[in-house]
Amino acid sequence: MALSGMRGLSVFISDIRNCQNKEQERLRVDKELGKIRTRFKQDKGLSPYEKKKYVWKMLYIYMLGYDVDFGHMEAVSLISAPKYPEKQVGYIVTSCLLNENHDFLRLAINTVRNDIIGRNETFQCLALTLVGNIGGREFAESLAPDVQKLLISSSCRPLVRKKAALCLLRLFRKNPDVVNVDGWSDRMAQLLDERDLGVLTSSMSLLVALVANNHEAYWSCLPKCVRILERLARNQDIPQEYTYYGIPSPWLQVKTMRVLQYFPTVEDPNTRRSLFEVLQRILMGTDVVKNVNKNNASHAVLFEALALVMHLDAEKEMMSQCVALLGKFIAVREPNIRYLGLENMTRMLMVTDVQDIIKRHQAQIITSLKDPDISIRRRALDLLYGMCDVSNAKDIVEELLQYLSTADFAMREELSLKVAILAEKFAPDLSWYVDVILQLIDKAGDFVSDDIWFRVVQFVTNNEDLQVMERHFVLIQSRFLWISDAFDNLICAFISFVSCQPYAALKAREYLDKPAIHETMVKVSSYILGEYSHLLSRRPGCSPKEIFNIIHEKLPTVSTSTIPIILSTYAKILMHTQPPDQELQNQIWAIFNKYESCIDAEIQQRAVEYHALSMKGAALMDVLAEMPKFPERQSSLIRKASDSEADTAEQSAIKLRLQQQSSNALVVSDQRPVNGAPPVNQLGLVKVPSVERSNAEQGVTHTNGALTVVDSQQPSTASPDLLGDLLGTLAIEGPPGAGHPSESGVPSGLEGGANADALAIAPVEEQASTVQPIGNIAERFHALCLKDSGVLYEDPYIQIGIKAEWRAHHGRLVLFLGNKNTAPLSSVQALILPPSHLNLELSLVPETIPPRAQVQCPLDVIILRPSRDVAVLDFSYKFGPHIVNVKLRLPAVLNKFLQPITVTGEEFFPQWRSLSGPPLKLQEVVRGVKPLPLVEMANLLNSLKLMVCPGLDPNPNNLVASTTFYSESTRAMLCLIRVETDPADRTQLRMTVASGDPTLTFELKEFIKEQLVYVPISSQAPAPAPAPPTQPTSPPPTAIPSSDPGALLAGLL
Repeated sequence: MALSGMRGLSVFISDIRNCQNKEQERLRVDKELGKIRTRFKQDKGLSPYEKKKYVWKMLYIYMLGYDVDFGHMEAVSLISAPKYPEKQVGYIVTSCLLNENHDFLRLAINTVRNDIIGRNETFQCLALTLVGNIGGREFAESLAPDVQKLLISSSCRPLVRKKAALCLLRLFRKNPDVVNVDGWSDRMAQLLDERDLGVLTSSMSLLVALVANNHEAYWSCLPKCVRILERLARNQDIPQEYTYYGIPSPWLQVKTMRVLQYFPTVEDPNTRRSLFEVLQRILMGTDVVKNVNKNNASHAVLFEALALVMHLDAEKEMMSQCVALLGKFIAVREPNIRYLGLENMTRMLMVTDVQDIIKRHQAQIITSLKDPDISIRRRALDLLYGMCDVSNAKDIVEELLQYLSTADFAMREELSLKVAILAEKFAPDLSWYVDVILQLIDKAGDFVSDDIWFRVVQFVTNNEDLQVMERHFVLIQSRFLWISDAFDNLICAFISFVSCQPYAALKAREYLDKPAIHETMVKVSSYILGEYSHLLSRRPGCSPKEIFNIIHEKLPTVSTSTIPIILSTYAKILMHTQPPDQELQNQIWAIFNKYESCIDAEIQQRAVEYHALSMKGAALMDVLAEMPKFPERQSSLIRKASDSEADTAEQSAIKLRLQQQSSNALVVSDQRPVNGAPPVNQLGLVKVPSVERSNAEQGVTHTNGALTVVDSQQPSTASPDLLGDLLGTLAIEGPPGAGHPSESGVPSGLEGGANADALAIAPVEEQASTVQPIGNIAERFHALCLKDSGVLYEDPYIQIGIKAEWRAHHGRLVLFLGNKNTAPLSSVQALILPPSHLNLELSLVPETIPPRAQVQCPLDVIILRPSRDVAVLDFSYKFGPHIVNVKLRLPAVLNKFLQPITVTGEEFFPQWRSLSGPPLKLQEVVRGVKPLPLVEMANLLNSLKLMVCPGLDPNPNNLVASTTFYSESTRAMLCLIRVETDPADRTQLRMTVASGDPTLTFELKEFIKEQLVYVPISSQAPAPAPAPPTQPTSPPPTAIPSSDPGALLAGLL
């Protein structure tokens, strides 16, 4: 600001600068404020110069941090001054001193509006700056239409239009419900044709906000954004003043790519090809140079391009190129570039198919753990944590354990938590998990929370199925006393290898031999030895007395919180010592007597009760029996890790992707019970592969509105593949029943007698709502029945997408809940209504979805038996005054559990011959079929995962297909299908389905019939009138040699 000629202001500023301390400054400011207040009150005839001078002083005092509670009217009155110096002071001081709710602003609205619609461009810029800085509701209601007219006016200079675009952006962000942008898609498309890059950059900022609020209205802007990127990438018609270190307008490039990320996809193939060419040019043309400013600009464009590539789900080749480029970045010497490379590689983990490519850089990422910069070490840790799966879990966990000894104290707690989670999720066997956690406690005892050693206890306690094996071996030993000692030791070694409990007890015994161990190790070792030391009684050095002595050595060194655990261990040892050892009994009783007078109530109570119980002799065995299995819950460690991270959309996506990794261990949690459920012990559960489930042991819990039937035992199979973690999750199961009928409250596709077939995939009735969905929900569902990713539901506020993966009788669907607005969605609830043939588990759905954020909710599926019933997602949320509730069918349908298989004539005919007649082989004439050419019908069968096998049927109008169905009850079951069509009447056909399971045969036949009758036709000629049904006949056997496969098939049919 120009202060020449204002001698009084210059003198005041000099006095302030010459003050020796804060007290002198305060006195000088108070003196000046008193003088200004007096002049404003007494001298009514202040000249514009004096008023301007005093208002400048008020602003300077305000900038020093002092309250200025007067003179606001004088500042506002300067806005209406006819000359620029006074008007400038009025606008500047008003925008600084007054907020949007100040009453004096109402007095200036008319003056500001007159300046905006006036012809003086300088005054227009001042008024737009004031409106943009304050952005109040009254300003938006009164001035937004004038600002919009100014933006699209062709008579205004670019400087004014730039300020108008930014002003309108501010008003829209502050008051989206007041600023009317309906019908602005054409105007924004027109603004994107602007040649002036300043106006274009400001308009692009406005477009980012508009598209974030509702992208559906701005599809016409998408190809123009791509053309802008092409223009910038080719450096065509770019003024020199907008070229930053040789990069054409990097700010505009970043904003344009940010706009494109709000559109779900780019449908037009030409536009998509042009966009990928631009992205390819950006990826190829970005490299690390010595100039820091150029690096910053080029990397800003590059990382936005990477985000756009991930959003568009580009081809794997481009994804590989992105990862390779980031791999170069994490290997350079510049720490800032290494940090950005690691951070963006972590974001790349959100893309499903890229993880294997990122693993190639695992060695370099591990090297980054030793970087001098702690921020780089943290990013490397996050990346290793995210990229870990069953294939590299051992290597990564081993590296993290080695790094634990030298890691910063600020990182050790987070590092310990992540090591524990990785060991739990990706444990290849039980002994490895125990080894890792005990090593973790030994190396970082001070940083290991109680939740971690609780998990070890849960893990070991719930490994009951292998304990049964150990008891069988003990029974063998008791019956065959002549077994040699060598064979006896071999049996003990085998038991310890396959059973977690003896192995854990043995490892705990070894750690207690160390002279100095952490108190957490004492806790976990004492507990495990108390429960399972009797399983080691035949080993040397593991007798009850020796176990007692080694634990008792640690008793004087522990705190009062550990003593109760040790006392419980003593009671357990005493209980397992049969026949009783009098000397050991006296020693333990003496300890109980000592602590009966302890000041700590917990220790005193345990000592008194254990002493009394130990007097009961044999009854002690019943009272102090082994701990039962803990109930299954979500992992408290995973929840703790997620709570410790910042709640941003990108990090949330990464965290949820990590929950989708494969695992052989159960995810458990210490969640608080709801809906009146009884409280649960603090120790949760760890799951290991167990025996077959029992329906009688199921219990019901409610989590975030989802009805969950919890099995205390899970299936015994465990797979190390990508869906292995499905075996480690809770089951959601419908009520069992003969014939699997649907029960009340559980929607099913088979309700109601004769209409059961048609209702198998009938739409679920939705509640009336003022918010209408975008697109046809039924068509979206049918499309997802044939593919594994797409949009399930969309309305103006939310978009629900699905990405699925299927393996045998397991499935995993990931629900992508995307908030399309600038305000959060609240009261989000998701309830799964499962049919009886599916086990479903939906992870916790957050009650609030942040603005413009996307969360992922994994849904695990296990099919128990064949059925066409459909699971339903009852989803509801609240946005402002709108409460939306929809019921959506989930595409976990029968064909998702099919695996196409090609069979030859030698394989087909024996199977077809063995499946003779109902109920294993069913035949039906289907009428009302959508008329399809034979090629399209074959493509439809292939899309349903029914492999069409050409050459098996001699009639060229017939189709033969084969597939394999997987379920928990049938396992792999071969299914054979024959479809006989009539060329004269494509609206009817005869279909024969055969399999080794009657229920599967019927359900598969009905499912295929529904797909043939209700298949959507995009462009097809009108169907001819139905002709009388005719039965296609097979050629007579005598017309073809008996060795011909077609003849054999015809004879069988």
